[in-house]
Amino acid sequence: MRHFDLTPLHRATVGFDQIVDLMDRVLTNDTPQAGYPPYNIEKTADDSYRISIAVAGFSDQDLAIEVKEQALVVSAKKASEDTPKSYLHRGIATRAFERRFHLADHVRVTGATHEDGMLHIDLTREIPEALKPRRIAITKPSAQVTQKDVVDAEAVN
Repeated sequence: MRHFDLTPLHRATVGFDQIVDLMDRVLTNDTPQAGYPPYNIEKTADDSYRISIAVAGFSDQDLAIEVKEQALVVSAKKASEDTPKSYLHRGIATRAFERRFHLADHVRVTGATHEDGMLHIDLTREIPEALKPRRIAITKPSAQVTQKDVVDAEAVN
């Protein structure tokens, strides 16, 4: 596999650290991307998302959800069983896992539910007022320019 060196990008840009870090994470193969547990990411509205993770065999006490450093971390560890069981076929995996989702700026977790073997995590993108587009009113220039305004402008220059 090819390895891309993003060092020149660091030297040539200012303020794009998050994009470069994201590209670096995507292009590195240091951590294997396991397929367990399977998950879906759906867009439920313009600024709302839902992550659904298949967690069959885990109870609410076995699951942990936390947000730290712009990353959503979902982990699970099955409590040890008191009575050992003898399986003829074991197809439902209940091994421990940790799944990370990197969150964009202004995305926050609004809630989580666990039902029918699915863990649903709801996310909302909340854009601050300062970053929202705003409309600027267009005004007509004043029709009269007085001689006083012209004199004051010449005096300043």
